[in-house]
Amino acid sequence: MTDTILSALITGGLALIGVIISNMAASSKMEQQLKISQAVTDTKIEELTREVREHNNFAKRVPVIEEQMRVANHRIKDLEDES
Repeated sequence: MTDTILSALITGGLALIGVIISNMAASSKMEQQLKISQAVTDTKIEELTREVREHNNFAKRVPVIEEQMRVANHRIKDLEDES
């Protein structure tokens, strides 16, 4: 009877150690995957931020260009009227 209990305790202990090691390995792998995913996400956010800044700069310049076109069109019309 004692041999059976001792055998069961040893088997259970070894199984527990196996489960702990397996969980630690899976946890480590998952952490690495999360780090990679976070790095990819950070890179994408930085790229989108850069694109938004470029767009905002373009949006600021368009009204200036439109005003310059309006002035140029007036000048052209004035020159055509003089002819």
